[in-house]
Amino acid sequence: MKIVADDKIPFLKGVFEPYVDEVVYLPGGTIKKTDVSDADAIIVRTRTACNSGLLEGTKVKIVVTATIGTDHFDIPWLESAGIKWHNAPGCNSGSVRQYIGSILSLLIKEGIKPEETTLGVVGVGMVGSKVARLGRDLGFKVLLNDPPRERNEPGVDFVSLDRVLKESDIISFHTPLEMNGVDATYHMFNYGSLKKLKKGVVVINSSRGEVTSTNALLKGTDDGVISRIILDVWENEPDISLDLHNKVWIGTPHIAGYSADGKANGTSMSVQAISNFFALPLTNWQAEGVPMPETSFIKIDCNGLKPYQVAAMAILRTYNILEDDKRLRSNLTLFEKLRGEYPVRREFGSWKVELTGADTDTVKIIKDLGFNLL
Repeated sequence: MKIVADDKIPFLKGVFEPYVDEVVYLPGGTIKKTDVSDADAIIVRTRTACNSGLLEGTKVKIVVTATIGTDHFDIPWLESAGIKWHNAPGCNSGSVRQYIGSILSLLIKEGIKPEETTLGVVGVGMVGSKVARLGRDLGFKVLLNDPPRERNEPGVDFVSLDRVLKESDIISFHTPLEMNGVDATYHMFNYGSLKKLKKGVVVINSSRGEVTSTNALLKGTDDGVISRIILDVWENEPDISLDLHNKVWIGTPHIAGYSADGKANGTSMSVQAISNFFALPLTNWQAEGVPMPETSFIKIDCNGLKPYQVAAMAILRTYNILEDDKRLRSNLTLFEKLRGEYPVRREFGSWKVELTGADTDTVKIIKDLGFNLL
């Protein structure tokens, strides 16, 4: 039995070797048919397109991605060819929550008041649901837009995309990329969207670059309708628009889901999927040795601070998103290198927080965010 795997998937090397004949690790963007022709399984990330061009005529029986997204999978073809596929739903939802939390925390640090601010969440799956709860924990008014869920869950308080565009002060996109059909998300934010926006809106996209039109974002900024853009995902990445990058408030190289926790979850789910398929004794395997940050202790004097201000301080201590922005801004050609060599980032549950002078509301918000309170 042979497995081919993306060499940037963390915690994977050495896991399958005792149980299979061969494991080959290759850069995801260079994996080609000759590499997988005699493989039984492949484990990839978003840079490997799994379609007929790669897999037709090979021995591959199952393809697994250590990511939430599946737009690099030609699912109809895989299913017609009898090739099983698995993704890792929700694996990095906590990481994206931390990413969005850092943005909201920077805005709070600048003086916005959550109770006077509306956050629109477009796409309320595993990631969007956590972002919505984060927003509520911080005190924002939250609007939810998710047409597929709205159709299947009558009674849940979903709203139209038009209402999100018209009423939101901050809009955060968390949809999959769907090119066609009633739920198509390709360029769902476009020139037409600009006419509906609340002036001064903040636009965040950490889903897929093609969900938000580059040209529409540029025009919205030039016209003063959009006050700030935060992008983790870009059209045509890694060859991203220099014009757009020059105008974003924060730009990062598709790393919102790259916490060590999210990566470990994705690898664990991938190993389990392969093991279940081939009856290997790793069906309950979990990644081990996930590194901790240099310090995982936070101490905050809460006197004179509102609960959401304390929460913002704690969040920003766990993750300085401006450092990721700075690294990409120094050289756009490093996009893929920055992804492959991303530093250790741990989510809220890995941090211990000591509060002095905290009231019950402050204690509650810190606990609700998932911090360990001392």
